Amino acid sequence: MTSDIDIARAAALRPIREIAAGVGLGLADIEPQGHHIAKLSAGALQALADRPRGRLVLVTAINPTPAGEGKTTTTIGLGDALNRIGRKAVIALREPSLGPVFGRKGGATGGGQSQVVPMERINLHFTGDFHAITSAHNLLAALIDNALHYRLPTATGLPLDARHVTWRRVLDMNDRALRQIATGMGAGNAPARETGFDITVASEVMAILCLADDLADLQARLARIRIGRDEAGTPVTAGDIGAAGAMTALLVDAMLPNLVQSIGGSPALIHGGPFANIAHGCNSVVATRAALALGEFTVTEAGFGADLGAEKFCNIKCRSAGLAPSVAVVVATVRALKYHGGAALADLGRDDSAVLTAGLANLTRHVENMARFGIPVVVALNAFTTDSAAEQAAVIAHCRDVLGVPAHLCRHWADGAAGAEDLARSVAALADAGSADFRFLYPDAMPLADKLRTVAREIYRASDIALTAAAVRQLAAFEKQGFGTLPVCMAKTPYSFTADESIRGATSGHLLPIREVRLSAGAGFVVALCGDINTMPGLPKAPAANHIGVDAAGNITGLD
Repeated sequence: MTSDIDIARAAALRPIREIAAGVGLGLADIEPQGHHIAKLSAGALQALADRPRGRLVLVTAINPTPAGEGKTTTTIGLGDALNRIGRKAVIALREPSLGPVFGRKGGATGGGQSQVVPMERINLHFTGDFHAITSAHNLLAALIDNALHYRLPTATGLPLDARHVTWRRVLDMNDRALRQIATGMGAGNAPARETGFDITVASEVMAILCLADDLADLQARLARIRIGRDEAGTPVTAGDIGAAGAMTALLVDAMLPNLVQSIGGSPALIHGGPFANIAHGCNSVVATRAALALGEFTVTEAGFGADLGAEKFCNIKCRSAGLAPSVAVVVATVRALKYHGGAALADLGRDDSAVLTAGLANLTRHVENMARFGIPVVVALNAFTTDSAAEQAAVIAHCRDVLGVPAHLCRHWADGAAGAEDLARSVAALADAGSADFRFLYPDAMPLADKLRTVAREIYRASDIALTAAAVRQLAAFEKQGFGTLPVCMAKTPYSFTADESIRGATSGHLLPIREVRLSAGAGFVVALCGDINTMPGLPKAPAANHIGVDAAGNITGLD
């Protein structure tokens, strides 16, 4: 069944050339992918590089809950609202992954009157960027197995050692059956070995594309990817087996940001999509820089809660790209705060001041954490119809009187830009005041283990980290090989400040277990796998895919 919102959304879509013209882009600056989607041309990106940059607004959130927070919806609503009050804004988002679209989460294009459109195309194949990333990643895997089959010498002079190949394959789907597999079975194939699949958004190729400055930087980063060791134990890279050029060729179009629009008519650049729980969780540097050149404000988001996405946005993306946010928006809901306070899902619509007060500790922690980066904070309280006015007022009062930050009740899901005007005015005022004093959480020169410990203690409020013996050896090897100055990327459950997703709220004094560390030499960070985090998610018992279909007219149904 088509809803009233669906009808209004379809009627409001403008030709993409009009959206481009609204930010000063001509027909030569875009490569249309149909009537309502375009890629920015390489020439446009070059021209934009010389323009002054606007202000960067980071939207983040409390730890996600089954109750929902609406971070992407708020990002879109804020962008629309800034444009409504006359402050030229461009929205910059990540592309949705098919894994969560068909899994637990569903689509990732916002909701209600604060969506980017065309929603169905964006959530599914879009412009094929993720397919290109998957192909480039798996091309490297195929070249590795070919080198093993023929025992080809690498640039080190020796063949790869099949026992020490670390490069896995990827698929943009939640498929737990592929976590561990055996390849090379049967006569005449590459040597039989154990390997597995990760989800595409966990691929280092995805991270590289999102952090690369341009095609030359992309190819250089791809060449630095560590794939394993040769038979003498020397590290081998993708460049050592001649893979980087072909991989780059597959990614030429994928490097170009995608231009779409919101229901409210705001321009939106949607590009790249690493997960924040297993990668760095931000859209591409190329798209962010383009957005900053096209508008007075760029409104972007970081994945999951501020303990993961925002921390990595600051310590990894901003460090790599020379960016500095002017304002951070922390999104919360009364429902989610009550869940963090201990309420059951079935009871979230019931007034309970005690559990709400307890849940405010989670919001407090995230606001305090953003202040550690020197970024002024605004809280966006996303309104739900089940909230009481007293509960909403209690959250706003807590932000004002206890945390000392502005907070605004937002109704952009129902009312579009008008529902986020107060938030937009507050964000613009803070940006105009220029009070941001952006800083990183740790210096480049700090040892890797101490960087991990700093994030655990300062952001998660852990007492310490617990490294396995293997992780200690890996960190020592990375530092000996010259990678000690890289930032760290925590792979951890997004649902808790701990490594245990069942622990809600804002616990402290826990020990953070780190079982393994991995070097992403091309992306430029070291990944720490915490607890039982997995780089290939599985589908839930009742996946969203069960409710998605196509009607007789060819319209996709059930995709939220």
